[in-house]
Amino acid sequence: MTVVLGFDESPGAQRALRIAIEVAAAFDERLVLVYGAAAPGPTGEEYRSHHEAIRQAGRAGLQQAVAAADRAGVPTVVEVLDAKPAQALIDAASRHAARVIVVGSWGESPMRGALLGSTPHKLLHMSTVPVLCVPPET
Repeated sequence: MTVVLGFDESPGAQRALRIAIEVAAAFDERLVLVYGAAAPGPTGEEYRSHHEAIRQAGRAGLQQAVAAADRAGVPTVVEVLDAKPAQALIDAASRHAARVIVVGSWGESPMRGALLGSTPHKLLHMSTVPVLCVPPET
C-alpha cells in the first residue's frame, strides 16, 4: 500500500506534504507524489505550449516534495499526469493501492468549494479511497 499526495506548492499542499510524510513513515509505506497537469483548452499549438509549461511546473514543484520525503527517509514515486487534479489523484490511488489520499485545502469556505469544484471537495465525493484533507496553517 501507499500514501498518495496531491502537491502543487500551495500553502495547504505544504502542510499536507508534512502530514503525508508522517503518515507514510508511520506505516512504512511509499509516498506517491502526484501533479495533475491537464492544460486549459482542447487542441492546437496554444494547448501544447500550455500543456508543456504546466508539466514543467509540476515536475519542478514535486522536486521540493521529493527532497522533504528523502530527508525523512520516506521513499517516493513521482507522477505528473495528464488529468485534472482530482482525477489524477484517484487514478494514482487506484494504480498504487493507496491506503489514503492526502490533499491540502486553500482554506476556502465549503460553499465556495462546492460551487467552484475544489479538488478536496471532488475527492470527498468521488474517491473510494479515504481522503485526508489538510487545511493550511493559520
